[in-house]
Amino acid sequence: MSRLPKRTSASPIIVAAVTIAAASLLVGCAPIVVGAAVVGGAMVVTDRRSSGAQVDDEVIEVKANGRIGEALPGDNVRVNTTSYNRMVLLTGEVPKEGDKTTVEQVVARIDNVVSVVNELTVGPPNSFSEKTKAAFITTKVKASLVDAKDVFSNQIKVVTHRGVVYLMGRLTEREATRAAEIARGVSGVVKVVKVFEILTEAELASTSPHTAAKSASAP
Repeated sequence: MSRLPKRTSASPIIVAAVTIAAASLLVGCAPIVVGAAVVGGAMVVTDRRSSGAQVDDEVIEVKANGRIGEALPGDNVRVNTTSYNRMVLLTGEVPKEGDKTTVEQVVARIDNVVSVVNELTVGPPNSFSEKTKAAFITTKVKASLVDAKDVFSNQIKVVTHRGVVYLMGRLTEREATRAAEIARGVSGVVKVVKVFEILTEAELASTSPHTAAKSASAP
């Protein structure tokens, strides 16, 4: 986390936004969700998760990685954990079928985990070239979502494994359908799996009035 050289009069929300932006630069190819944006000179919070859920997601991922390593040590276990609003997506490879169950049980027991989506495959770990290809597909999907004018790209986490694109976020049914449609149009994508928490338009409006206005005005 970046350190501020001196105390300033910046509001807490601006300081939080700067911290999130700095952290994003250090994440590399990991899924990124922007926490705030400047609209018309005003700071607007765009992450539809509560601040508590955002913190929980970070803690869950750290704990999951540690506990999976303890339960299944070895170089043949390559599990990626992605938590969004306390829903955990598992991707990667394990040596045996029983290991898939073990990993799921270990993660499910972590505090605040609401559900686990187990997409682990049985087999050898991905090669470097396969990982590079997956990262490239993720980048292209993110870019396509950003280019689209009728979805909030910063509300969607993108995870790619063996050509399968997993989309996570808190979206309306319309947004979820549109995001999946965009991802399917990207070259190299074998399949799109929606791991969304679906919101009604009313729930979206109560979460973020500005976001709801854009969603409602989209075709």
